[in-house]
Amino acid sequence: MSVQKVAIITGASQGIGAGLVAAYRELGYAVVATSRSITDGDDPGTVAVPGDAADPRTAVNVVRTALDRFGRVDTLVNNVGVFTAKPFTDTTEEDYALNLGVNLGGFFHFTRNAIVPMLEQGGGHIVNITTTLVESARSDIPSVLASLTKGGIAAATKSLAVEYGDRGIRVNAVSPGMILTPLQGGATPEQLAAFHPLQKAGTVDDIARGVVYLEQNEFVTGEFLHIDGGQSAGH
Repeated sequence: MSVQKVAIITGASQGIGAGLVAAYRELGYAVVATSRSITDGDDPGTVAVPGDAADPRTAVNVVRTALDRFGRVDTLVNNVGVFTAKPFTDTTEEDYALNLGVNLGGFFHFTRNAIVPMLEQGGGHIVNITTTLVESARSDIPSVLASLTKGGIAAATKSLAVEYGDRGIRVNAVSPGMILTPLQGGATPEQLAAFHPLQKAGTVDDIARGVVYLEQNEFVTGEFLHIDGGQSAGH
């Protein structure tokens, strides 16, 4: 009898995170979904665990819930993130603390806790959602705090892939462009499309399909999959 696999998805209440929950359920995974405001729905295969990603106790609680309810952790998608679009000298200590706590802290706490049961099982998969602005900065989108934090995660992706590859754990990253989500602050598809050589905005489904590809191709690790309409290639 095949064992049902289990995915943990952070930042799962809306946008890309909610799309990833749906994608993993379609793959047949049980899902433990977390965000600050998430609540349980009608799907018995999805368990919601509310909590602040910056709080180390949230990661402990989420991983424990996955193990208690489903007995394993096969995949962690580090999707949670904040983005502060301010000129660098206008950023505050509070902005800095928020970005460090959610972006880097969330990645650190969840990844460290999830790797333990993966090692015990003999393998697993971690996917980090970053931003293409890390590799392709723009003068019209101030993104130093994103580059500092999501860029750190991008670097850690390769390091973790090498450190744990011989123990069956793969680590990959997805670098989205401008995606139509509630986090875009009401920007129109036409406004977002202008950032991409393909002249169209990205969708949640675009990102979900990329993550599913990484999930299903077991010969891919240490990879950065740019789903950005060509933004990282140039302008």
